[in-house]
Amino acid sequence: MKVRGIGEQGLLKILQRFCPSDVIGDDAAVLITEPEQSLVVTTDVLVDNVHFSEITTSPEDVGWRAVAANLSDLAAMGASPLGITVGLALPGDIEVDWVERLYCGMTECLQQYNASIVGGDLVRAPVITVSITAFGQAHPQNIIRRNTARVGDAIIVTGVHGASRAGLELLLYPEIGENINEADKQTLIKAHQRPQPRLDILPIRKDINFSQISGMDSSDGLADAVLQICRASNVGAVLEWQKIPVPKVFKNWLTPIQTLEYVLYGGEDFELVLCLPYLEAEILVQEFGRNAAIIGTITSNLNVVVHDDKKEIPDQVLTLDRGFQHFIVET
Repeated sequence: MKVRGIGEQGLLKILQRFCPSDVIGDDAAVLITEPEQSLVVTTDVLVDNVHFSEITTSPEDVGWRAVAANLSDLAAMGASPLGITVGLALPGDIEVDWVERLYCGMTECLQQYNASIVGGDLVRAPVITVSITAFGQAHPQNIIRRNTARVGDAIIVTGVHGASRAGLELLLYPEIGENINEADKQTLIKAHQRPQPRLDILPIRKDINFSQISGMDSSDGLADAVLQICRASNVGAVLEWQKIPVPKVFKNWLTPIQTLEYVLYGGEDFELVLCLPYLEAEILVQEFGRNAAIIGTITSNLNVVVHDDKKEIPDQVLTLDRGFQHFIVET
């Protein structure tokens, strides 16, 4: 059964099953925030053959990733999710089953955080496009911004970096994983298909002075995140290569240069990059356990430099143009 066979109203009737019955039906959704909370809003767009493809991503995984991208932005701001709206553009010949599976993936991700799909829009288009707006809440004094990093701050990352890029490469070119055991291979693939937004660390941060934290998520790559924070804060940074957590399987699988490319520029790891004074950073890392590490320091020099004590890679200045960019500047 294709979408054109049931029409807009027929598809909407199916999709409304994925939304709370007391919210859907009016011209707009009404979300209630807790007292003294600020509303935090973010939007992310995924386009077929740009952000996903049938080769690497099932409909359920497309839905999961679309939601995870938005929830990761909320986590980066220190906000907890309330709900999302979905703007969906579809060709008429798409299977209804594909759309239902897409919404199953979105719902599965949202249910982890007691959030729901509370509305959206549906249009016909030549290319599948999923545009999600997520709503969250945070106390005004607990909102994390990019422009407050200060010279001397420690730089913390959660999780490992490079796993999502590695998973994508394994999906596109299975032959490169011949020497990797199946468990490691599936871990990397899952990191790409089912990333976990780091909303799990929000409760841990309750004893930290949020006014001292600057940060964002690393969805566009670790290098991009550090560069964006430094640019917004008018500072620089030195990253210690050996301190950046990477998947253990990389050591015997990738060259040092390949590892650097995956870790710094691979993107879509949806981890957090946070800058704060060293004492508070050490406390935070201790509370996170193995889920975080201090990887560098904010400096007055405006460049962001990666330094390797073991000299496996040469010291280098990071740039935004090596990561994924939707529009390449012509010279």
